[in-house]
Amino acid sequence: MCRKEVKMTRIIMVGCGGKMGKTISDIVRNDSDAEIVAGVDINTSWANDYPVYPFIKDVKEEADVIIDFSTPKVLEELISFAKEKKAAVVLCTTGYSEEQIEFINDAAKECTLLRSANMSMGINTMVKVMETVAKTLADAGFDIDIVEKHHNQKLDAPSGTAIALADVINEQLDGEYEYVYDRSTRREKRPVKEIGLSAVRGGTIVGEHEIIFAGTDEVIEFKHTAYSKAIFGKGAVQAAKFLKGKPAGLYGMKEVIN
Repeated sequence: MCRKEVKMTRIIMVGCGGKMGKTISDIVRNDSDAEIVAGVDINTSWANDYPVYPFIKDVKEEADVIIDFSTPKVLEELISFAKEKKAAVVLCTTGYSEEQIEFINDAAKECTLLRSANMSMGINTMVKVMETVAKTLADAGFDIDIVEKHHNQKLDAPSGTAIALADVINEQLDGEYEYVYDRSTRREKRPVKEIGLSAVRGGTIVGEHEIIFAGTDEVIEFKHTAYSKAIFGKGAVQAAKFLKGKPAGLYGMKEVIN
């Protein structure tokens, strides 16, 4: 009996010279189901095992999927190239404006796109769990708090992932819960419909997110700890494999882990 040949997922790595680009390159080198056929980076002088171009419009190689870990500034050029080459795009870049998000939503009518606030398979599994348990526990009277921890160089607080987790929980609760970031100025009992978000900054903590459901005489905790940024690269590669051959539309990591 002949085995059906499974073709590799051919990837263009945009931002290949950055930390995540180099991490993804290392991951793909050890993946028999994927290969990076070209990279895009402003610095084309560093040695690599695939050609590197300064702009995506210069890329000559054919690819199934583009992984973007660069800057929001290249979004329109990236989507234009993807449309022309009929390639899917995994958008890992953060910091898009509201106008750019609208542009992405509109482009998904013609392009196969995936965008996620966090590429970690673990975090996105936690999101899926929250969609299942949040309403049940809230209806049973459990209070909800999220505590996140990151290294002392991180500029924003709370993290975008913590807010995304709160948003997922609040969606299950009809958007009725208020987010509270500081209780130091209040002298009152905790209101029922609130989600507390707390941030710790110290040392070299890569990332930790804990969701606490505190009830009467019992506490349930859901926790995810990132030990390196490689987890985001692994998620991006999994997303690229998932997108290959998919029809136009806007996908998320939720579909990848289903």
